[in-house]
Amino acid sequence: MTARVYRFHCTDGHVAIIDTLGVRVPSETQLWAFAEQAARLAMERVGRGLDWSDWIVDVHDPRGRRALTLAFKDVRAVVPAPLAA
Repeated sequence: MTARVYRFHCTDGHVAIIDTLGVRVPSETQLWAFAEQAARLAMERVGRGLDWSDWIVDVHDPRGRRALTLAFKDVRAVVPAPLAA
């Protein structure tokens, strides 16, 4: 199966971060991981201190159909790696 370009939009229903370029995803089984990455990037780049509890990643396939919705609150926390001694 060839990789397809999906768009990973983020929104809380009032404000949106629109993915105008999309991301080439090798397999549909990887959509969740890519959606988690989109949520983490939004939180890191826009502001860690904001209330992200109402935000979702709204994933759309190349035809514009919804392929996945992931709530930011369902994104697994990233645990920083320990510093080397």
